[in-house]
Amino acid sequence: MELIINILSLVGSLALFLFGMKTMSEGLEKFAGDRLRSILAAMTRNRVTGVLTGILITALIQSSSATTVMVVSFVNAGLMTLAQSIGVIMGANIGTTVTAWIISAVGFKVNIAAFAIPMLAIGMPLIFSGKGNRKSIGEFIFGFSFLFMGLSFLQEAATAMNIGDMVAGMLAHVPQDSFFTILLFVIVGALVTMIVQASAATMAITLMLFGMNIEGFGFEQAAALAMGQNIGTTITAFMASLTANTQARRAALAHMFFNVFGVVLFLIVFYPACDAVSWFVDNVMGGGNDLFKLSAFHTAFNIINTLLLIGFVKQIEMLVCKALPMKVQDEDYRLKFISGGLLSTAELSIIEAQKEIHHFAERCQRMFGFVPELMKIHDEVEFNKLFSRIVKYENITDSMEMEIGSYLNKVSEGRLSDASKSKIQKMLRQISELESIGDSVYNLGRTLNRHRMHCHDAFTAEQTQHMNTMLHLVEGSLAEMMKRIDQPTTKNNITTSINIEHEINNYRKQLRNKNLQDVNAGLYSYQLGVFYIDFISECERLADYVMNVLEAGKRLNNDYEERTFNGQG
Repeated sequence: MELIINILSLVGSLALFLFGMKTMSEGLEKFAGDRLRSILAAMTRNRVTGVLTGILITALIQSSSATTVMVVSFVNAGLMTLAQSIGVIMGANIGTTVTAWIISAVGFKVNIAAFAIPMLAIGMPLIFSGKGNRKSIGEFIFGFSFLFMGLSFLQEAATAMNIGDMVAGMLAHVPQDSFFTILLFVIVGALVTMIVQASAATMAITLMLFGMNIEGFGFEQAAALAMGQNIGTTITAFMASLTANTQARRAALAHMFFNVFGVVLFLIVFYPACDAVSWFVDNVMGGGNDLFKLSAFHTAFNIINTLLLIGFVKQIEMLVCKALPMKVQDEDYRLKFISGGLLSTAELSIIEAQKEIHHFAERCQRMFGFVPELMKIHDEVEFNKLFSRIVKYENITDSMEMEIGSYLNKVSEGRLSDASKSKIQKMLRQISELESIGDSVYNLGRTLNRHRMHCHDAFTAEQTQHMNTMLHLVEGSLAEMMKRIDQPTTKNNITTSINIEHEINNYRKQLRNKNLQDVNAGLYSYQLGVFYIDFISECERLADYVMNVLEAGKRLNNDYEERTFNGQG
């Protein structure tokens, strides 16, 4: 029974460590918000600043996995090129070594848990604050406290279980001076990190074991475990990229290639590298505890690997592009920027969703472009072929609304700032209106199809001219929507759209009145007039949906806005 309790205590301590790291990371990301995104976007213009950015971000959020998944997300969303992502990934590997240095300095010498609990008292009023920034700082403090409490409890649980004696017993059957043993530790480090999904946690365990002075587990064996962790940590980004686009998968592959290359290189010069690090710590750093040697090796490994490969970013890009060639895109439905398996952090996932909504709008605009073509076709086979494409696109818009909406619901389950919650509400409204645009375009195509099948009279030259004029106005409305869809809505920046909408409404009323006069005058049949006005009215409805997309999340204080939001013409 005591053994079971000790095992559960060990696992629970590790869970507290991981939860603390996750909470601390999320709190900082929420506090930084758009600033963190801006840093990544602005500081990756060349490979050197990309590396420095990766170091900075990872040192702050204390998780190379979070940084690399974030980078994969940005590549997937088209916010970062593959070459830029490679530089940031290199820097992330260096930044993650900060965790090892912190643990080496204070983790096992000072009872950090004793300081962690008073820190919770500081964080508690902040976490219950109504202001988003204060709440995020409180979450960061809580995460930091949980992380070191978990570390302290981990050491206590390991001591209670006599982990040192157990590991020494297992190592007694392993040859100590064999290079095969070094390879075995590399593999073990990789596997454990893959399971735990956090190299910082595995590094903490390695430092703890190394600090116990276990017979058969010296500096070289610990260094081999640390190298294995660099391979294991790549699995997080790789898994995140499985359902992403090709560029994102290439970024994850580049991360894996970079770390595997470094391990292979260091294995070739493993023993001289260990001796060099030991000499450096003893003679240059003035000694210190043995944990410094392991932290120094971990840092040297990543810095040297980065210095060797930073000049070959283009070659790495060519290699991963050749390994993962771009697939030819067809019209089959597939989300371009987001997928169910790619959720890095709730805040950053909003960027992916916004990119996907922009892509959704582009698809609706492309779908609308089929309607003028459909009006010009007289051949039945060609007409049916193009109308089938409109039907297919309408099904695609339905699927996109469902998939993006489901994704946003998943994002909303995460811890979000008030501003991000507001953005999600706006985006949900946008996708609903975009799907209505798809329905409206389909209705235009269906009206033309029903006219062809059930009416023997062709549209008159004047009717055709009016229909084309209306289509031209709606096309202009869609073009304005594409310019503004990613921007905050203000009355000034959608003045053009409002003017077009007024023009469409007035034109629809004018044509409706003229149609009654022409039918009464016997210029064409009542049935032809019905199809004609159905087409004109659907164009006006489509323009209303376009305005609703722009107005999503922000109401204008005038009668026009009220009418638009109620879907009235």
